[in-house]
Amino acid sequence: MQFDDDANLDTSEVQDRRGSRIPGGRATVGGGLAGLIALLLALFLGVGPEQLGLSSGGDTAAPAASSLAQVQQTCRTGRDANARDDCRAVAVVNSVQDFWTQEFRRRHATYSTSPTVFFRGRVATACGTASSAVGPFYCPGDRKVYLDLGFFDELRTKFGSTGGPFAQAYVIAHEYGHHVQDLQGILGRSQDGLTGANSNSVRTELQADCYAGVWAHHATTTPDESTGRPLITSLTAADIRDGLDAAAAVGDDRIQERFQGRVTPEAWTHGSARQRQQWFQQGYRTGDMKQCDTFR
Repeated sequence: MQFDDDANLDTSEVQDRRGSRIPGGRATVGGGLAGLIALLLALFLGVGPEQLGLSSGGDTAAPAASSLAQVQQTCRTGRDANARDDCRAVAVVNSVQDFWTQEFRRRHATYSTSPTVFFRGRVATACGTASSAVGPFYCPGDRKVYLDLGFFDELRTKFGSTGGPFAQAYVIAHEYGHHVQDLQGILGRSQDGLTGANSNSVRTELQADCYAGVWAHHATTTPDESTGRPLITSLTAADIRDGLDAAAAVGDDRIQERFQGRVTPEAWTHGSARQRQQWFQQGYRTGDMKQCDTFR
């Protein structure tokens, strides 16, 4: 996965809170077994921690002032994205939102951009106070994607993914798939509280995987809004394999088998490893969001 060295990155699409402290409140998820269970339930749900019962009890955490200082100083061009993980995340956010802006326009609709918030440890959101244990998520309350970059190390070490730059891109594109669902009025279907292989929660997650694949299909041909050239210049078969491997690693069956030693489909919230791969491939193969109707 390579970016145009000479492209300018738009850091206005990222809020960097990694150096901020969140006053008040308790940690969203504790350590030990309770934290592990919460992680397994919340990972990649794609909605805010409040819906998962993970907000910080009766204490209210005041939002920290967002700061762009770190990414503004270090993430200026595609060359930086080719060299640094945080700058790569900025570039992926730019590419994903360039695509959805143009796709919505093509469909005579308006795409509203969504910032990605980098944080470390704990963060205050409109959906509650979240810890890093929740994993990457989208909060419909403030329409922002939240990401602790340390998650990508855990994707390899805890969940057995091969990793790689496109594994990171897949995760980010998946969360923006939830933003697209929010704009379409679809995301609320996942909030009925039901679980299982055919639940709306699983269908919502699989559609977000498909939307991530749709973006990947167009990633090397979507012109950057400022330069008119694609921000991503190369996406190889090996990159796609890394994305598929990441999708499988966070399948409900893989997670259940890895951490509880048995598979219980009635508790699924995200879909099996095979389903997640199939729907990402559906989007990547067709490049058509209309082919992502998981609710049929």
